[in-house]
Amino acid sequence: MTNVAILGFGVVGGGVAKLLTDNKNEVTALGGDEINVKYILDLRDFPDSEFADRVIHDFSVIENDEEVDTVIEVMGGSHPAYEYTVRSLSRGKNVITSNKEVVANFGDEFLALAKENGVSYRFEAAVGGGIPALSPIISCVKQNKLSEIRGILNGTTNYILTKMFSYGDNFENALSDAQSKGYAERNPDADVLGTDACRKIAILTALATGKLPETDTIPTEGITGIRPEDVSAAEKIGCKIKLLGRCVISEDGEIAVSVAPTLIPSDKLLASVSGVFNAIEVVGDPIGEVMFYGPGAGAGSTASAVVGDLMQIMCSGINTAAPVFEKCRQTSDFSKVLKAQYYIAAKNACAKCAEAAFGKIAEIDAPLETAFVTPYLTDAELSESVKKLTESGASIISKIRIL
Repeated sequence: MTNVAILGFGVVGGGVAKLLTDNKNEVTALGGDEINVKYILDLRDFPDSEFADRVIHDFSVIENDEEVDTVIEVMGGSHPAYEYTVRSLSRGKNVITSNKEVVANFGDEFLALAKENGVSYRFEAAVGGGIPALSPIISCVKQNKLSEIRGILNGTTNYILTKMFSYGDNFENALSDAQSKGYAERNPDADVLGTDACRKIAILTALATGKLPETDTIPTEGITGIRPEDVSAAEKIGCKIKLLGRCVISEDGEIAVSVAPTLIPSDKLLASVSGVFNAIEVVGDPIGEVMFYGPGAGAGSTASAVVGDLMQIMCSGINTAAPVFEKCRQTSDFSKVLKAQYYIAAKNACAKCAEAAFGKIAEIDAPLETAFVTPYLTDAELSESVKKLTESGASIISKIRIL
């Protein structure tokens, strides 16, 4: 029998316990052993739960129980998740997590500690919810020469943008609808400001490059500034707006990472990802473009990914963690590794002034403002062109990169 402990009995923790119980026969057949949820750590009691007799409040009970083989950390936040993870790994226990914040902040340290103690640290559920993407990226894709990994990594923002495109809602109404359906928290800042996607693209960058960028170095822009006028302009040029996390890798190994609203041409697969769904796309040679798609959140999908990690440990042994990666400050910016076109909307501007500042542009019909698509520019060239336009008396309302 394999004994596990679950840290946190919220939506995800409850989903994990339920899956292990309801699908006991399937899990046992796949893992080769019966799994017993021996402990559930939480600050609260759950007298009406079928797991009430497993609930404890002292982590040291789990830490000191040699029968506990694997700790499943689904608490969220960096602390005390960090401390409990270190203590678990140091005592020779595998750790599985869905907590993207703690992975993004300390994943390099945890993987090194897991290797030192001969155990696994796995985090499939930390990015993309139930999408089985991280393990295939590690084991099936990295032999390619990767040039980019990018994704729609937050279901809340994707739902909001879908509402804005499909129903013409403004941001505020779309957010309110997302909150009423339980897709957005009462305080949605981590989603709509891009923080959640920033943590996830940091993790994906580490898997693709071996370097874990510190999240405070990643340029991050959310969706709060997206206007109905921007949606209309995007549709006129055959694009959708998505919040995209991107890691671009240059020929000489420089990396640039960002999170920002991005115009995606409608003929690209990522443009078709709607509602609360997520997608992760890997670009490389010779594989081309490969996309992983599915539900990005929710008790069922996240629990599935957590238990999938547990099955990997049970079937493959302890040496199943991601390769150890190292923490780094972001090594480059997009001006060095990427040229792109941009959608620009400006007040007090004219096409002639825009062309004088940017070179040849493609105008977009827009009432009450001047809107256009730039030629391909680096970030540095874009900044210089924007400066020229504003010096002519114009003010920039929107500026969005095109994929």
